[in-house]
Amino acid sequence: MKPIGVGSDDAGATLRLAVAAHLRELGYEVDDYGVDDSSSAYPQVAFEVAAHVASGKHDRAVLCCGTGIGMAIAANKVRGVYAATCHDVYSAQRARKSNNAQILTMGQRIVGIELALVILDAWLESEFEHGRSDAKVALIAQHEQGLVDAETA
Repeated sequence: MKPIGVGSDDAGATLRLAVAAHLRELGYEVDDYGVDDSSSAYPQVAFEVAAHVASGKHDRAVLCCGTGIGMAIAANKVRGVYAATCHDVYSAQRARKSNNAQILTMGQRIVGIELALVILDAWLESEFEHGRSDAKVALIAQHEQGLVDAETA
C-alpha cells in the first residue's frame, strides 16, 4: 500500500497533525508535507502534494487549511488530480464514489477534529463506483487534456 500524503498550511496544522496521527493508528504510512508556520503559502503545499498524487507516489492525500477551499482550488490545478472539499460524511463518500477524488480537503476553521476524522474514515472507506460516473469523470479528464472544450462537451 502506498503512503497517504498529508499537508497543510499554518491555518490547518492542528487538523493535519490529527489526521496524520489517525491515519497511522489505522495502519497507514503517512508522508507529511505540512508546515506549522506561515513560511509556506497553501498553494505551494497543495501543488507539491497534488504532484505526488499525479505521479503515482500517493493514491490519496489529505490537505488542510483554514477552509479547505484554497487547497482544493490549488490541488485541482495539477493535471490528473481531483480534490474535493468535504465537511460532511455524505460529501466525502460522493467525492470518491461519484467523482473519484484522490484528495480530500478540509478546513480547520470549519470542521472540528472529531468530525474531520469521521469524514476522513468515510472517504477512506469509499471507492469510485464505475458505471454512471465513468463517462462524466472521463469527460473531465478529456477537457483537462484539451481534447474537448465547453462548447463540444
